[in-house]
Amino acid sequence: MVESERAADASPRSPRPWTHPRSGRDAALSLVAADLSRDLGLETLAASVSVSWNPRMRTAAGRAFAREWKIELNPRLQDLAEESRDAELRNTFLHELAHLVAFARVGRRRIAPHGPEWRQACHDLGIPGEDRCHALDFQPRRLTKKFAYSCPSCEAVIQRVRRLRRRVACFPCCRKHAGGHYDARFQLRESRLV
Repeated sequence: MVESERAADASPRSPRPWTHPRSGRDAALSLVAADLSRDLGLETLAASVSVSWNPRMRTAAGRAFAREWKIELNPRLQDLAEESRDAELRNTFLHELAHLVAFARVGRRRIAPHGPEWRQACHDLGIPGEDRCHALDFQPRRLTKKFAYSCPSCEAVIQRVRRLRRRVACFPCCRKHAGGHYDARFQLRESRLV
């Protein structure tokens, strides 16, 4: 090898972009989540947290599951424009990790998903003022509503993708005339979709 080639090989190269799988567990992000959890003194979370990519996600950018200490991310985050991709991925990842941090801190107590505990966790993870919803243009699947149900009393029509599998009554009518309890007089009836 020529000396100039050795020098070129030894010179610092530009960092390669981080690659993530399109589905399944992301070992690199799982390690980052564990390190951040450990830095916050949450050893139990650090030992169990995992991050994965879920290609079935449609509109959500990410989800957190406190029982399993699991984060799921939408692979469409990887398809965003280059100038916003890294920032959106980072913020979504930290947003979801903040949910797990908040739940790990309070134990079994119930808390609001985007309440003060979550906001404190966001602050501790370096994303103070994080918004509860993303503004990404993830278009949901368009499912055809094949079934319609009408109330015999108020004639309100409810359209559904799937057929109802049990008896259901019109809630506004039950609330108004039956104290909010089920009343067969207001049971929804299947009707034709036009």
